[in-house]
Amino acid sequence: MPLMFFGQAQEIVGTGKSDWPALVGDSNASFPATAGELRTRLLHQFAELKNLSSLAIAVNAEYAEEDTLIQESDEIALIPPVSGG
Repeated sequence: MPLMFFGQAQEIVGTGKSDWPALVGDSNASFPATAGELRTRLLHQFAELKNLSSLAIAVNAEYAEEDTLIQESDEIALIPPVSGG
């Protein structure tokens, strides 16, 4: 499952794009069933993400709710708070 990271999330994770199994270092890692499960796993893997005031998840270019189902072929983006200016 392709994951894309933007802004502060990219800085914390250390990459702008990764694949789920490669990111967690386990080629047998199954993909999460929901956006909420993905969030939980990423916060566990990268504790600094907890310091962000928000972390939106988009599935196939649409903002996802916690219960949005994720398929292995979906493209996932993690979007941290965005400042205006």
